[in-house]
Amino acid sequence: MLGDIRALNTYTAPDMYPIPRIQENLNQLSKAKYITSMDALKSFHQNVLIPKNRKLLRIITHCGIYEYPRIPFGIKNAASHYQRMINRIFPTQLSEG
Repeated sequence: MLGDIRALNTYTAPDMYPIPRIQENLNQLSKAKYITSMDALKSFHQNVLIPKNRKLLRIITHCGIYEYPRIPFGIKNAASHYQRMINRIFPTQLSEG
């Protein structure tokens, strides 16, 4: 599904959640005892939209009205929301390095 969400983004208050800087991550990584990697395929699409917000992302087509069940690419605060989710899942791993 494809939709133009620019209008929604203009009315969305910015979420000022900090996104880590690459250099900070590399500095922390250099001190780590163990290193692993994680493939976050389609990571933004792993964030479920709560039902009351789905109506804001409706798409009307000749086949009917559709709603995104998950956060689509292009939403203003998607990166902040995703980073918050990662920090909740891996709190000690991200803070201790």
